Amino acid sequence: MESEGIAAVHAFIDAFNKQDHLAHARALNYPHSRLAGGHFLTVDSPEKFTEISARGEVRLAEEGWHHTVVRSLDVIHSGTDKVHIALTIDRCRENGEVYNSFDTFWIATCQEGHWGIQFRSSFLGTS
Repeated sequence: MESEGIAAVHAFIDAFNKQDHLAHARALNYPHSRLAGGHFLTVDSPEKFTEISARGEVRLAEEGWHHTVVRSLDVIHSGTDKVHIALTIDRCRENGEVYNSFDTFWIATCQEGHWGIQFRSSFLGTS
């Protein structure tokens, strides 16, 4: 099941890089929770996540974001219905310059045959 969890990570990153908010929402499982900056955000539906994702485009443009790269990916634990994954993510400008690099921990789960990211804990913005 390790490969399914890794594929879920890549589906998330690919959709994020395309700013395809519907595909981004489909790369998750729900409820989806994120822990960042000391706060939990839980999103209960793809529709709500799509709305949140679309609102983030302005902020990304303001910070000069062009694309995101997974610098490292390590599976920590793997089972039949979930995979724990430690990542280092680089946010890049159009010329490829890395302007923000951070560690993050994700849990990919399988719900009704669909593998998606269900939990993210990020150090984005804390370094």
